[in-house]
Amino acid sequence: MSNPPPLAGGTQGPGALRPLLDTVLDALRDGATARGGPLPAGGPHTVTTRLRALAGDPLPDHGTGPDTALRTLVHALAEGAADPAEPLCAAHLHCPPLALATAADLAASALNPSMDSWDQAPAASALEALVTDALAHEVYGDTSGADRPRPAALVTTGGTEANQLALLLAREAHAGGGPVQLVTGAGAHHSLPRAAWLLGLPDPVTVPAPTGTLDPAALDEALTDLPGPKLVAATAGTTDAGLIDPLDEIADLCDRHGARLHIDAAYGAGLLFSPTRRTHLTGLDRAATVTLDLHKLGWQPVAAGLLAVRDTTDLDALTHQADYLNADDDTEAGLPDLLGRSLRTTRRPDILKIAVTLKALGRTGLGALVDQVCDQAQEFARTIDAHPGFDLYDTPTLSTVLFRPHGAPDAHIAHIRRTLLTQGRAVLGRAHLDGKLWLKATLLNPHTQQGDLAQLLKLVEGSTPR
Repeated sequence: MSNPPPLAGGTQGPGALRPLLDTVLDALRDGATARGGPLPAGGPHTVTTRLRALAGDPLPDHGTGPDTALRTLVHALAEGAADPAEPLCAAHLHCPPLALATAADLAASALNPSMDSWDQAPAASALEALVTDALAHEVYGDTSGADRPRPAALVTTGGTEANQLALLLAREAHAGGGPVQLVTGAGAHHSLPRAAWLLGLPDPVTVPAPTGTLDPAALDEALTDLPGPKLVAATAGTTDAGLIDPLDEIADLCDRHGARLHIDAAYGAGLLFSPTRRTHLTGLDRAATVTLDLHKLGWQPVAAGLLAVRDTTDLDALTHQADYLNADDDTEAGLPDLLGRSLRTTRRPDILKIAVTLKALGRTGLGALVDQVCDQAQEFARTIDAHPGFDLYDTPTLSTVLFRPHGAPDAHIAHIRRTLLTQGRAVLGRAHLDGKLWLKATLLNPHTQQGDLAQLLKLVEGSTPR
């Protein structure tokens, strides 16, 4: 019988990985060179046909060996990627990950700890507790020695899972008091009403957001009329325009009406690291729960979400016992119980890449990256505002810029976006606000230059139907 393929872990793992990494890195470079832009040209059919041709039979009778398989498929994926590291790939809240975070993710994959019991992840579980505690205190401040609840944070797959957990904790906090009524602004993320549906809660009440942010007067009226337990979900960084609801004012209303407050700061939480911009988040620490997502303004590979909780006792609702993972006598003997830290069982140590990034850059380094992309958005917005051929939606709060060719109908806006996608020249998003369709540039790449953005405007001009 032939020897089995080498493993990634153990003392032999690094030696087995090293030549494979050379193959992967060469294939990434060659695939990006073959692509030659922010995404492959030709549209879905062309990309699928090319991928099938490059990949060949996905399950051959006899394997090609590791070098050929890696070289072929990594090249195919890179050639067909929409690469957020390309300056003109600027549609979504999908950041280009830092090289150091990606390198840390390799170590997590090689060691492959499972974060559902201590005996599978001794150091990883300790690291997760250390880093999540630091991030919880970043949200809620230093509570040591104060007569305040102790905060905590859980690692999630992203904002959607964090929002679902927030609604679950609200439901359990009000167990026996009737169903929790979710109240959101019109610009809230789609994961919130979906979570209400998933958890069997009533249909959410949607409060108008005439300026793009939740209207406090309308919220006051809605809360006055609603009976029973209420959960208000505010947003710090809307998906469409990157706007931040008036958090402190909303928190005041929640206090007045006895409503629980959740803040979805999946996009905007990165401002916590910026000494000049964190004031935009005033009131964040008044929420019972806060969603964070560091694969947005944190430059992490997917996934890197968190849910911060003001009072760690709220997490008691997640307590679960499975004898093979957290037997009572093991827990009493001092082995940490990890099942109450997630609704998932097997989960990878996503905390490692976050920890490496925080350690390497510190608050100052991360804050500088946040300020850089937000400043870049401000400058791009000024360029658009001064251009006679374009309309600017508004001065950006975060790093999202909405614009459209002056006088163009919505059908032309949609056509421009699809044309640039099909040509493989640019990736722009779309947003419907104020009764109009806007092109959306989400600037998360700190290496983007204003010259790149000037080129983007020229491409939009050249693609505008006459």
